[in-house]
Amino acid sequence: MTRMIIAGAQLGPIQKADSREAVVARMIDLMNMAADKGAGLIVYPELALTTFFPRWYMPDWNEVDTWFEREMPNGATMPLFERARELGMAMTFGYAELTPEGRRFNTSILTNRKAEIVGKYRKVHLPGHDEYDTERAFQHLEKRYFEPGDLGFNVWRNEGAIMGMAICNDRRWPETYRCLGLQGVELVTIGYNTPAVNSQMNAEGLEKRLFHSDLSLQSGAYQNATYVVGVAKAGLEDGHPLIGGSIIVDPDGFVLARAETEEDELIWADCDFDKCAFGKTTIFDFARHRRVEHYGRITSQTGAIVEV
Repeated sequence: MTRMIIAGAQLGPIQKADSREAVVARMIDLMNMAADKGAGLIVYPELALTTFFPRWYMPDWNEVDTWFEREMPNGATMPLFERARELGMAMTFGYAELTPEGRRFNTSILTNRKAEIVGKYRKVHLPGHDEYDTERAFQHLEKRYFEPGDLGFNVWRNEGAIMGMAICNDRRWPETYRCLGLQGVELVTIGYNTPAVNSQMNAEGLEKRLFHSDLSLQSGAYQNATYVVGVAKAGLEDGHPLIGGSIIVDPDGFVLARAETEEDELIWADCDFDKCAFGKTTIFDFARHRRVEHYGRITSQTGAIVEV
């Protein structure tokens, strides 16, 4: 039997003026709380070290690069890695990655209990736009500041479970979970920074945004018989509200734990990975039930084409 207490470390807002060192101290506080609960893995949000900088249009790429990390761990994050190693706790968190070749990605890493990086994922489904948009209530320039991820959807056997990662908008795309599900995934971790208001439709506010987040995470868990942990950076960040709603979902799609605030908050659940087996060998036994001869359109076509 493989089971683990998994903690979701929701972060409240990170303001533009907040240093990485101050944020890491908050992350360590949550890690210490997770240790008190017996957690073996802690999950932090997307872009966990900084404010959500893609909300600003920055023509100066030197300014843009101040929000990126050139190595991991680095001086600011080393205390987090050291504390994780002391506690024997695996972790995953997101950050903006600048490679030695000058490429920029929205990235997440996974460590083992020795604080060794065992997995890396780069966000595939980038939302938003790449130039200043006068029609939006606020900017969402991920397509300007990041390249689409080039590592694909992978899994790692880590601490006895098969784990995969995704980031924010990836959670809305069923292809994300199915690519991981086809590798036997038992835990999908997803950090997100999601505005509480749709920049292109102000009437779509917090209630609908939270509903859609839950719907995406729960359906992905159920349809692939896997645990899913979705963790937010939340609250009023530089005058822009982000949703909370961090949840831990079981392989039947039921919510085991839910954040109640938009501040730094820890949620946790005792996850028995053997519970993934039933769904994987019955209704979602892919080997018996999938009909790949009918799925070619999924990978041969991008946009919808109306032919009737």
